[in-house]
Amino acid sequence: MINTDKVLHGFTDLKNLNTLGPIVLNQAKGIYVYDQDGKKYLDANSGLWNSVVGFDHPRMVETAKKQYEKFSGYHAFFGRISEPAVELADKLIEISPFTDGKVFFTNSGSEANDTTVKLLWFINKRKGHPNRRKIITRINSYHGVTAVSASMTGKPYNSEFGLPLDGFIHSACPHYWKYGLEKESEEMFTKRMGKDLEDLIIKEGPETIAGFFAEPVMGAGGVIPPSKGYFEMVQKILKKYDIPFIADEVICGFGRTGNLWGSQTYNINPDIIIASKCITSGFFPLGAVILGEKMTKEMMEASYKAEEFFHGFTAGGHPVGCALALEAIDIIINEKMIENVRHLEPIFMGGLKNFEDLEFIGESRGIGLMGALEMVQDKKSKLPFDGSISIGERVANKCIENGLICRPLGPSIVLCPPFITTEDEMVVIFDTLEKTLKEVFNEVKSLGQ
Repeated sequence: MINTDKVLHGFTDLKNLNTLGPIVLNQAKGIYVYDQDGKKYLDANSGLWNSVVGFDHPRMVETAKKQYEKFSGYHAFFGRISEPAVELADKLIEISPFTDGKVFFTNSGSEANDTTVKLLWFINKRKGHPNRRKIITRINSYHGVTAVSASMTGKPYNSEFGLPLDGFIHSACPHYWKYGLEKESEEMFTKRMGKDLEDLIIKEGPETIAGFFAEPVMGAGGVIPPSKGYFEMVQKILKKYDIPFIADEVICGFGRTGNLWGSQTYNINPDIIIASKCITSGFFPLGAVILGEKMTKEMMEASYKAEEFFHGFTAGGHPVGCALALEAIDIIINEKMIENVRHLEPIFMGGLKNFEDLEFIGESRGIGLMGALEMVQDKKSKLPFDGSISIGERVANKCIENGLICRPLGPSIVLCPPFITTEDEMVVIFDTLEKTLKEVFNEVKSLGQ
């Protein structure tokens, strides 16, 4: 038995972990992972949204091997860069919505968001707008775990770290089912979201705002698609006040919503795209800031004035990571992974919707191959369960017992299966989840909830 006592786990109830113990995984095949005892789990969470071509795709394994043998590692500082990094930058601009631009490489989505904030501050200082530093995101959004990207994240748990930092502000969450008022249509709700954003901009001062960041679909917020017309309205407001739109595509990018970019799905025309996760299908840590034409021009003008861009990461643009990203993108596009997402979407969303007949399921939601079930104590009033019940954790833990990995997010259960998932595997996912939900809901009833 492996001793796990020395590991400090992230985003984990450590007290509960002491009772249950961790699951130590040591093997994977397709969309399945295996623990040290040989137990098999269908990973309907794609690792952490990212392992979309499977855990052992032979092309990815071979690419890593070949690149390690050829050129195992280098940086992207001082005008030196590896060949795969150059090729990947070209590829990302080619498949982006931009006709031209530049790419800055990081090791993660958190670093990419953090970098973009610094980049905006850098540009504005050199343009003579040093007070243009405030960043707007949304309540319930997720943008990372660095001090800056955690400040962008609209989750209350970051108060444990004394965050957000000054200048990071959050507009309303466009979740119509949860935040819509009685007798308020979805169109009326969207207009209210727009008023909330514009009022916030005016209150803070448009001349103080550096950028607006948004996920096309809020991933770690619980898979929350925007209300109808939301992004069309948001873009009009941002254009009115000359505020850059940064699309955080860390989760949505590379096919998760049924298009290569979530921005395509929701007709977003961003100034900058943040990419990570699926970019290497989980085979290597890699993130990217993809600058469109306008932001590239402003960035270059600022850097000429400063004579340098004082930022970077030792492993940013790592040759192995970039080679793997090139391969993953080719697999996703040319092995018709996105087509499979579109094919499975009605099966996936239909399977989630079927659970709405269960007593404690308030809403099913999602798009492409990302979806969630939100559990409530009372459907009519949408009354949530008492936090002591830990309803999401209960369901996720019971799923593990039943051989299925999904993710609890507060009162919701999130599913985001790999793009290689088959129809038969989709049946396994929903059969296991149905069995689990019925078991947990019977437990909850016995508690008098």
